[in-house]
Amino acid sequence: MHFDENKPLDVVLNDLFDHYRAHVSDVNKITDALLAKGVIGSQEDIVNDHIAFRTLGVPHLGIKSFEKIFLAFGYEKRDYYYFEGKKLDAYWFSPPQEGYPRIFVSELRVQDLSSKAQEIIHKYTSSIVEDPVDAINLENGQEVADFLQKPLWDLPTSTDYQALLAESEYAAWVIYNRYYLNHYTISIHELKDGYNTLEEFNSFLTSIGVKLNNSGGVIKTSDDGLLRQSSTVSALYKALFADGQELEIAGSYVEFAERSILPEFTHLAKSEIGVKHRRDGFETNNADKIFESTYTTQIKGA
Repeated sequence: MHFDENKPLDVVLNDLFDHYRAHVSDVNKITDALLAKGVIGSQEDIVNDHIAFRTLGVPHLGIKSFEKIFLAFGYEKRDYYYFEGKKLDAYWFSPPQEGYPRIFVSELRVQDLSSKAQEIIHKYTSSIVEDPVDAINLENGQEVADFLQKPLWDLPTSTDYQALLAESEYAAWVIYNRYYLNHYTISIHELKDGYNTLEEFNSFLTSIGVKLNNSGGVIKTSDDGLLRQSSTVSALYKALFADGQELEIAGSYVEFAERSILPEFTHLAKSEIGVKHRRDGFETNNADKIFESTYTTQIKGA
């Protein structure tokens, strides 16, 4: 998972992962179990399929702002996705070269929320009068890494958070967590036999006490059957709000992806199979259910 520190993108990805691993206990739990069973030799043996971020569709923020960071690192903007029920737009971005994760960025369609929810969100974001990414030196990896850990608006009150939570759990997550990394994803098909299908890997996860998101089934499958995904359920952690109140709220989670070989390449020997021979991109229906890994119904019902 760790990259060489020889370019800005490496610095950013390493920093993101270090913070994420420190805050999401399932990351080390899963890694330690894989090491103990000899599935991997080190953390670096895990291939990261993609990482995901959540943003707000308000002036000077959202995908239009956030994407500047990764476009500057050589990523290419790819397919658009719309999540009607959750009021979200999203795009994915393909990496500049093999070995780097895809990026998935979603954005809350704030204008589609109730006037009350919009008012709460704008209360926190209206002080942002220009795109904050424009003030960063994108050639300085540490500066970008620091930006992704920096709050762009004030800590919300518990009442504002709970009002948003009642209407959009996504909105509540972003208003508190800001640009914090939402999840990273283990490429299951890259693991050794016995662990390289989602059925086998999910069985392993269950055996070590990891809770899985069961919205739409534990395994979410694309229409073509070539992209299968599952994910953990976010843990709850104690969060302090601006009014001094403490609530237990959702953090981040871990996802798992199995990308099958495209039909036109199934004749190739296993040793010849590379990233380009497997199903790429994402699937709206799969992602729609994965979003719920931070939802109260999954956390409390899992």
